Amino acid sequence: MLLLWVSVVAASALAAPAPGADGQRRGAIQAWPDAPNVLLVVSDSFDGRLTFYPGSQVVKLPFINFMKAHGTSFLNAYTNSPICCPSRAAMWSGLFTHLTESWNNFKGLDPNYTTWMDVMEKHGYRTQKFGKLDYTSGHHSISNRVEAWTRDVAFLLRQESRPMVNLAPKKTKVRVMQVDWKNTDRAVNWLRKEASNSTQPFVLYLGLNLPHPYPSPSSGENFGSSTFHTSRYWLKKVSYDAIKIPKWSPLSEMHPVDYYSSYTKNCTGKFTEKEIKNIRAFYYAMCAETDAMLGEIILALRQLGLLQKTIVIYTSDHGELAMEHRQFYKMSMYEASSHVPLLIMGPGIQANLQVSSVVSLVDIYPTMLDIAGIPLPQNLSGYSLLPSSSEMFKNEQKFKNLHPPWILSEFHGCNVNASTYMLRTNQWKYIAYSDGASVLPQLFDLSSDPDELTNIAAKFPEVTSSLDQKLRSIINYPKVSASVHQYNKEQFIKWKQSIGQNYSNVIANLRWHQDWLKKPKKYENAIDQWLKSHSDAKTI
Repeated sequence: MLLLWVSVVAASALAAPAPGADGQRRGAIQAWPDAPNVLLVVSDSFDGRLTFYPGSQVVKLPFINFMKAHGTSFLNAYTNSPICCPSRAAMWSGLFTHLTESWNNFKGLDPNYTTWMDVMEKHGYRTQKFGKLDYTSGHHSISNRVEAWTRDVAFLLRQESRPMVNLAPKKTKVRVMQVDWKNTDRAVNWLRKEASNSTQPFVLYLGLNLPHPYPSPSSGENFGSSTFHTSRYWLKKVSYDAIKIPKWSPLSEMHPVDYYSSYTKNCTGKFTEKEIKNIRAFYYAMCAETDAMLGEIILALRQLGLLQKTIVIYTSDHGELAMEHRQFYKMSMYEASSHVPLLIMGPGIQANLQVSSVVSLVDIYPTMLDIAGIPLPQNLSGYSLLPSSSEMFKNEQKFKNLHPPWILSEFHGCNVNASTYMLRTNQWKYIAYSDGASVLPQLFDLSSDPDELTNIAAKFPEVTSSLDQKLRSIINYPKVSASVHQYNKEQFIKWKQSIGQNYSNVIANLRWHQDWLKKPKKYENAIDQWLKSHSDAKTI
């Protein structure tokens, strides 16, 4: 078993509060004896509930467990947008999605945007990045962006292949996701050759694709990713008997936005319990492989004598539904999709501490600057996590007084036909849609309904109204929804003009080609009607 020496920080380590424009401190600048190194590992699509009980019983994650034992884990950490690029844009900017207008996987930050890593570099840190970044504009497939732009169109088309599993032929194969392992090796080699001999503190970032599902070429030229792929080696890490078969509402009783999502993700057909259990087992096995990559980095730090000088942070951009609520992928405010892992360990960080306060990925930016002792900008949406995890700040109640008792998450991309807004508090999850009137909201009491099966918005109108007012005080969501609606039309028109006479052929052969080609004129006419419409009302 690895041993982590957690250094004791001097009594003066916690500086006095730095009041922000709103009178609240967003950070607690730490006077470290020596500036610590920082390692941030960000995976893709990792369900944060697997890092604590009972989710932790279904798959062996030894290095996540190591971080839990020797550091601080946040039990209620959330993405600020449950899709890759907008989520990562929030993490790298420290700003909510609507503030950077990171509306979909095609629309993120400007490539020249000043991130927390840029700021740390200016303050003397040596910086390096390996692997998946995906926080700037201009990426992902044509299908992905067109589906996002046309989500308000009055048609229903399957945009993904049916979720499936695929077993690697070699039973003992360990390095299944070779791209991720290659980037992990590159990060380890950099630590050995560069970081270990450097006189500067370093900040190293490693981005992993796993446990994101693999591409499914069967869905056409602009294929999606609906294949859960692993080997028997990683499946042995999964406790098959502990896998829970999620309960589904009948299709006729689903929330209209959920039905749209399930249909476009090709999940409204029949699935056997064996199929569902296998999809979930393969996903958990992919999580085990992700944990092993995290372990490679932790072991390298230990071997190089850097572990006790380095703060290690592990998180993910969003989760994975893995057939909960009759869906796979993300793009949902349900727990499997929006709840992310967040663990911190290193010098000055409390060991074996679990923090129940709600936090989110915008908190990464101020935390990074706080670790480096850099004053925090007052325009950030996030708050430093150091007051809750530092050895010199051991009262979680004090942290609650610094960090607001809520987090905001929003979604404006594909597979969901209404802009979605989640306000999460300690007890409640409130989800509002579009303009707040045309689509029914959802309210869940996670203390009594952790699987989010019963929408109690109508049963508790006073709670619903109070949470909606709070949400509107944070974000004018009807106005944001209207802006996204207008943006989608403008971007689609520009794209349509750019491909000229090839338009009919190109749009017919995107990921929805199997449905589109049955009635191409019908779907083109639906888009024409949408473009002519001046109403911002959503048609569900």
